[in-house]
Amino acid sequence: MFVVFIYFFYCLTGSCDTSTRPIYEQHPSKIHSRSSSVMQDGVLRQVVLDTSAQPSPGSGIPVVNNFGKKRFPQAIIIGVKKGGTRALLEFLRIHPDVRAVGAEAHFFDRFYDKGLDWYRNLMPRTLDGQIAMEKTPSYFVTKEAPQRIFRMSRSTKLIVVVRNPVTRAVSDYTQTLSKNPGLPSFQELAFKNLSSGLVDTSWSAVQIGLYAKHLDIWQQYFPQSQFLFVSGERLVWDPAGEMDRVQDFLGLKRLVTDKHFYFNKTKGFPCLKKPEGSSRPRCLGKSKGRPHPHISPQVIQKLQDFYRPLNKKFYQMTGQDFGWD
Repeated sequence: MFVVFIYFFYCLTGSCDTSTRPIYEQHPSKIHSRSSSVMQDGVLRQVVLDTSAQPSPGSGIPVVNNFGKKRFPQAIIIGVKKGGTRALLEFLRIHPDVRAVGAEAHFFDRFYDKGLDWYRNLMPRTLDGQIAMEKTPSYFVTKEAPQRIFRMSRSTKLIVVVRNPVTRAVSDYTQTLSKNPGLPSFQELAFKNLSSGLVDTSWSAVQIGLYAKHLDIWQQYFPQSQFLFVSGERLVWDPAGEMDRVQDFLGLKRLVTDKHFYFNKTKGFPCLKKPEGSSRPRCLGKSKGRPHPHISPQVIQKLQDFYRPLNKKFYQMTGQDFGWD
């Protein structure tokens, strides 16, 4: 009783501390940290709670809580539009060690003035051993993007999904036509003069396919070892094989395999098999696999002739023959 009386006496004088203590304390000369176990994807992971001060904009220090860290992406799918980037991202998201932004960020081409803190906050939280990613296909054709990404992190891994530039251009046109039925014909837009074969390289659908030209700028900032060039065609007929290359490049275990895919004959591309707890398989949206308008074989041939030397240069730059010619 005497001990209890003494305790209450001290509390009445304000000497005892009944408030909840924080999970860490920061000392001027030493930062304490603490680990916490978190269950994610059926795996018990250890999370280190970083107790350092709030990072300053562009400091590169991850923003932390007990559900993981907000980091700059370790890998970015930088291109190309209508090459198969959405399919690749969806396939990657099956992997338990990949966390990806759903929508295209467009930070390095449209929203760069918002600052690096804004960009990092777009990223999903990741645990140690996981990879944060985003995909914005227009980065590949944005002249400022290579330098901006380099300034953020010179170790960023870059994935480029490419396909035959002629079929890519037709697919690009088809998408635009679906939104704007009054669009001029593909032939009118692609050529300044069809009889002479003079291609209009200012038209974006043609310009995007100048892969060697765009890659030349990127290679001024990043070494070949930080690029992976994914075949959009192979991603359709052998998704598991191409995913092996992607997972190896990212340093991931090969967990996305042929057991995850089946070929949808109606759409003409692979879909993901029915996930557990789902009533049906997962395919890409209605806009994927839409039929292309008829385009004259003469127009196609002239475009192929135009791209052929450019494709060969691209093969030399990447060390890969994509078999488009």
